[in-house]
Amino acid sequence: MASTGNISLLEGIPEIEDAFVVIVKTEWNNNIINKLQEGAERILLEQKVAYTIITVPGAFEIPFAIKSYQNKSTQKADAFIAFGAVIRGDTPHFDYVCKAVTDGIVALNMQLSAPVIFGILTVNNEQQAIERVGGIHGHKGEEAAVAAIKMIALQKSFI
Repeated sequence: MASTGNISLLEGIPEIEDAFVVIVKTEWNNNIINKLQEGAERILLEQKVAYTIITVPGAFEIPFAIKSYQNKSTQKADAFIAFGAVIRGDTPHFDYVCKAVTDGIVALNMQLSAPVIFGILTVNNEQQAIERVGGIHGHKGEEAAVAAIKMIALQKSFI
């Protein structure tokens, strides 16, 4: 989904009924995360997809929250969207967190019956994050919601 703006983003979104999405977002970099969330909510509401939001401390905790939700909640998700913004600093912490959350989301996609959409921004600076929440690189929150809807439709087509 790396693009300079997906002009046809809203074209070809399948209509789905009774879909439920769980957005798991971080507290860190909330000025960016809130914009990702707003974009996703806009698409989900337009497409009449129900959703709920779970907030975790940081990106590292996202995979645990997703797995715990799907294992313990009585309302199973049809898809998850993971939102985080990991911004490079002066230490290798960035590399460890990015790898851990990426590996965790890949593992969840192989384990769970619901797709997990990767909405984690891994950027060098805050300006790059801003460019991805409605700037020159499109809106990754909207793109994540569209991806979730398309994956739900794909999974329902297998039934």
